[in-house]
Amino acid sequence: MGRWSVALLSVLALALGAWQLNAAGTPDSRAPADAAHSALPAALGAKGGYTRPSDAEIKARLSPLQYRVTQEDGTETPFENEYWDNKRPGIYVDVVSGEPLFSSTDKYRSGTGWPSFTRPLEPDAVVEKEDRSLFFMARTEVRSRIADSHLGHVFDDGPAPTGLRYCMNSAAMRFVPVEQMAAEGYGEYLKLFPEYRGS
Repeated sequence: MGRWSVALLSVLALALGAWQLNAAGTPDSRAPADAAHSALPAALGAKGGYTRPSDAEIKARLSPLQYRVTQEDGTETPFENEYWDNKRPGIYVDVVSGEPLFSSTDKYRSGTGWPSFTRPLEPDAVVEKEDRSLFFMARTEVRSRIADSHLGHVFDDGPAPTGLRYCMNSAAMRFVPVEQMAAEGYGEYLKLFPEYRGS
């Protein structure tokens, strides 16, 4: 199967998941998480302090869409999510635990309508598992290591240098702008942004 065929199948598969998600009555994913829903990862952002909160706390703090994506393996709507076209420098962390996942330095425009990256922030930042939930193709699911949040899928149709496309759900992540990284406990990753002259 050619590269473009694989890409088309992956987009169709994710679109089907997004349609099923919306059909179930999930609120519009274009609305960013409010302050209450963003408070959970911010409180757990200190280096080395990442844990998975209790199920009750997760359900209370996440928006319905965030919960459905991360805890029920859902898929948000392409082109109608918070970060698909985000170009600001910074990192993306797990919305549940705050663990660092991806960097804007590895983000690229895949044309799929979901935020896409060539690799995770650290080699062991995510866990990959076989996913056979769709009858017509096997996929590789991507989950966060500590919180076990469903993040999205990885495909082998990405650009250099890895040839991979980590196709993630915006609802599974929280974006930390470069100017806030040190204050939120992610200062060790400022080395990825040498042009930034903040603290």
